[in-house]
Amino acid sequence: MNIKIDLEDLEKFKIKIIVTYFFIALFLLKSEISYSQENDFVKGNFYSLDEIKVTGLKTFNEQTVVTYTGLTVGQKIRIPGEEISQVINKLWKLELFSDINFYITKIDGEKASIEISIIELPSLSDYKIIGLKKSKSETVETDIEIKKGQKITENFIETTKNYIINKYKKNGFLNIKVNINTIPDTIGLNNERMVINVDLGDRVKINSINFTGNKLFKSNKLKKKMKKTKSKLFGRIWKKSKYIEDDYRQDLEEIINFYKEKGYRDARILLDTVKVDGNQIDLDIQLAEGNKYYFGDIKFIGNSVYSNEQLSRALGLVPGDTYNGVLLKKRISDNTKPDGEDLTNLYQNNGYLFSNVNAVEIAAENDTIDFEIRITEGKPAFFNKITVVGNEVTNDNVIYRELRTKPGELYSKDKVVRTVRELGQLGFFDPEQISPDFKDVDANNGTVDIQYGLVPKGASQVELQGGYGGGGFIGTIGLTFNNFSLKNMRDPKAWKPVPRGDGQAVSLRLQANRFYRVYSFSLSDPWFGGVQPVQFSTSFSHTKQYRYNYFTGRVDKSQSFEITGASVGLAKRLRIPDDYFTLSQSIGYQYYNLNNYYTGLFTFGQGKSNNVSYTVALSRNNTFTNPIFPLGGSEFMLSARFSLPYSLWNGIDYANLQNLEKYQDDDGNPDQSKIDQERFKWLEFYKIKFKGSWYTRIIDKLVLRTHTEFGFLGAFNNDRGVIPFDRFFLGGDGMSQYAMDGRETISLRGYPNQSLSAQDGSTIYNRFSLELRYPITLKPAASIFGLTFIETGQGYDDFREFNPFNGKRSVGIGLRIFMPAFGLLGIDFGYGLDSLNEFDLNPNGWETHFVIGQQF
Repeated sequence: MNIKIDLEDLEKFKIKIIVTYFFIALFLLKSEISYSQENDFVKGNFYSLDEIKVTGLKTFNEQTVVTYTGLTVGQKIRIPGEEISQVINKLWKLELFSDINFYITKIDGEKASIEISIIELPSLSDYKIIGLKKSKSETVETDIEIKKGQKITENFIETTKNYIINKYKKNGFLNIKVNINTIPDTIGLNNERMVINVDLGDRVKINSINFTGNKLFKSNKLKKKMKKTKSKLFGRIWKKSKYIEDDYRQDLEEIINFYKEKGYRDARILLDTVKVDGNQIDLDIQLAEGNKYYFGDIKFIGNSVYSNEQLSRALGLVPGDTYNGVLLKKRISDNTKPDGEDLTNLYQNNGYLFSNVNAVEIAAENDTIDFEIRITEGKPAFFNKITVVGNEVTNDNVIYRELRTKPGELYSKDKVVRTVRELGQLGFFDPEQISPDFKDVDANNGTVDIQYGLVPKGASQVELQGGYGGGGFIGTIGLTFNNFSLKNMRDPKAWKPVPRGDGQAVSLRLQANRFYRVYSFSLSDPWFGGVQPVQFSTSFSHTKQYRYNYFTGRVDKSQSFEITGASVGLAKRLRIPDDYFTLSQSIGYQYYNLNNYYTGLFTFGQGKSNNVSYTVALSRNNTFTNPIFPLGGSEFMLSARFSLPYSLWNGIDYANLQNLEKYQDDDGNPDQSKIDQERFKWLEFYKIKFKGSWYTRIIDKLVLRTHTEFGFLGAFNNDRGVIPFDRFFLGGDGMSQYAMDGRETISLRGYPNQSLSAQDGSTIYNRFSLELRYPITLKPAASIFGLTFIETGQGYDDFREFNPFNGKRSVGIGLRIFMPAFGLLGIDFGYGLDSLNEFDLNPNGWETHFVIGQQF
């Protein structure tokens, strides 16, 4: 069948359609107006609610919704008006509905019937992620918090999709595709199932990074400045060649900063191109280097508190220096260091919170740039209200006594930073989450309120160790309560499980095997008396060792060796040369009792020895907030321990003891046992030690720890000789082993325990160590960091052998885990580069060391 339509007829047909639509619209408009007039509705009038209906509900009860709206029959409201708007907003905030409409169904005089039409959002009954491994899917589910029963909104779908795309783009999957579909579920009312399809595609890697326009610096040097953007290189495992947009842009800024540091102020990137070819990317970067500039005149404008000379010394830049825009910015305000020595901190550490310092270029002639440092000093500010939130266990006075910021004192940024450090060093709070919040900064009155936010963490520790030594298995149980409260010990309600909150430390320890027992107790109070930061400490220990028969493997209780000791000490925080210094002093007493204990450890096996000693130590610790993983600062300690020089007044000629009858046997020969009993009846010695650690932040949280230590044990009277106790034993993990002679064990990884000292111990030693550390996590539940190390050290018998440059060397890697309940745990794999004796030319090789309850 053929149909022919004339163009003129077609135009007439269009006109008829338009006319028809016009009349239909007019009819509907008249009908609406007529309806409104018939119902006598007047916009904006008050009406009494005659009936309230809710339609479209599937899972909710109508009366529940009506009750939630707050509308009641008989209530008088304006239509339209504020009440209706509030009801609609209230329902929208529930995030349970996809559409809400308000209708008037009937007007009868001053009465109105209304209908609230609702479309419920579907609920998620089940979901499935396709295209990812189970472990990856679980990570997505956790991060997005996908839960059955939650409402499916467009925002939820879009957020889920964007999260997955952004997450995997950061891992190099630039071609990732994510589709999310919802399917009605026949089980239950208004339920839907969600299917997330993920197509990762191939991982995209950077094939090449190409520079053009660079004449001053080679491309390889510029590539090294790009810390996070690397091209493919065989063998590089520590840095992947992933392309991440944000990291790439940041690295481009680093290149420009590098030029500015070298004086090329006008250096810029003219063009950068990202070429994607399948699963590879080529980066082309076109540079304009510009000319080299130098600093000209630097003038200070607006300063009255500090003179030009003082500010110039603090700035550290003089005319003629190579222009360095990055350094200039840091000298004005170094945002990377809260305690940096810049001009902004110079003002803020002396009360000028509202000060502002800016460097402005005022002239650039030829290759010289003149600057004005424009300063707005403002008025001095004072601390007003100082509060702490988030504390649950520690008593307020323990926290407030550590605060450096006091109400009414002149504002100091340094005091705020120092307070954060002091709170972190307490060990009662997560140091990574201590946040000073400036609550109310009033520039008119010159006051500032500060609130410190704290997150408590466990402070008590349980020590469990096991090892082999002394002829059998040695077990160790220790309990340390670092936030103990002595004053609440009599309160039964405070034992949860122990009284806590006053910042005192109590430690109980038992170490034992079949032949060996050690009991120890210690107590310390960091604010003895509660007025000044004076630490009181005391300790008591008792050791008893029975003779071990190597032939029978049994204990011989007729032969024993006992040590009983006690000490008491005070440590005071100093103010000179600064208040990072602490001076500590203690007096200790040890009683040695040998009962038929002839083992070769000492030259006498029957007798007693006494040791009364005084110890004084000067230490300084300004490490950053986290004591487990400091990002900077240093700590050192110089200590001296010595006894009284008894030989000066006791009238005994120790060089001639063998000639005295009382020290000879029945045959008239010198009895070495009697001689040594006299020599060591009262121990006479002095002991000097030094330890120092410096923490340097390399980049991000990569930290270099430089450590050195030295120890020397000497005698006042050479005729008496060096005592057989308190010697140094170097090598291995450094953990205290089975020993009764008060020895100090010094770690040096890569060698067996105590292998770098003579059998009787060393009287002098030194140790040097370099350690690179990087954190895996620093969360309150567990702080974990990995490390690599290189170190050297050696033990010596006397100063004639001492050579600090001829130590045993080692390298290795390790891992540390700090959990509040168990303290520090770790493992090290060390490779000893040298042999243990001069007759063996082979290196010692690999050694595995376990660390419990201590830190290298």
